[in-house]
Amino acid sequence: EVRVAIIGSRRYENKKKIKDFIFKLKQQYGDDTIVVSGGCKTGADKYAKKYALELGLQYEEYPPFHEVHNLYCVLPESRYDKDFSMRNFFVRNKIIASVCDYIVAFIPHGVEANGTKSVLEYSKKLNKKRIIIN
Repeated sequence: EVRVAIIGSRRYENKKKIKDFIFKLKQQYGDDTIVVSGGCKTGADKYAKKYALELGLQYEEYPPFHEVHNLYCVLPESRYDKDFSMRNFFVRNKIIASVCDYIVAFIPHGVEANGTKSVLEYSKKLNKKRIIIN
């Protein structure tokens, strides 16, 4: 199986690019593809979830720990529903970088996508393959 993080800006709205990318993943790796997302309700994360599920791929979600555990969360429920902390985002970003085989980041031109950059930095340290799509 191959675990691919599909991450990116909350302001990313090019649905077609994300859908096409996930479709290509399915063609390349078939049902062994696992799409991983940070679970944000907008932007790249939202479309990663939508199209992974629509195209029948496996889907895993790693929201920050102050959010509520859901059906797609891989980590134990006890880790969620904590007090809000910015640190939760960095811990989550590190986990995504470490569990995936490669990371695909969708960032529109001119957008500061700090969370996405943090995942890319962690994944660079772990020598993971990274792809950035505008």
